[in-house]
Amino acid sequence: MTTLFVRHEVSDYAAWRRVYDAFSPMQKANGVLAEAVYQAADNPNDVTVTHEFATLEAAQAFGKLDELKAAMRQGGVLGTPAVWFANKA
Repeated sequence: MTTLFVRHEVSDYAAWRRVYDAFSPMQKANGVLAEAVYQAADNPNDVTVTHEFATLEAAQAFGKLDELKAAMRQGGVLGTPAVWFANKA
C-alpha cells in the first residue's frame, strides 16, 4: 500500500472542495482506494490530501494525470504543491 501526499494552498477552500468532491469518480477509476483531506489548524486554505493506492506505480500514474492537473487549476490551487509518496511501516 502506497500513500500519495499532496500539500498545497488554495484560494478558497469551499470552492476547492466542490471541485475535489466532483473529481471522486476519476479518483476511483484511477486506483484510489481511500482518501482524506486535512486543513491546517491555523489556515483553512492550507490543505493536505492523502490518496492510498495498491502500488507505488499506480500512485505515480495518478499524480501525472492531465485531468488531475486541470482539476487542481480549476479548484484554485496556488503555487506548486509539495508531493511525496510513503509506504506504511
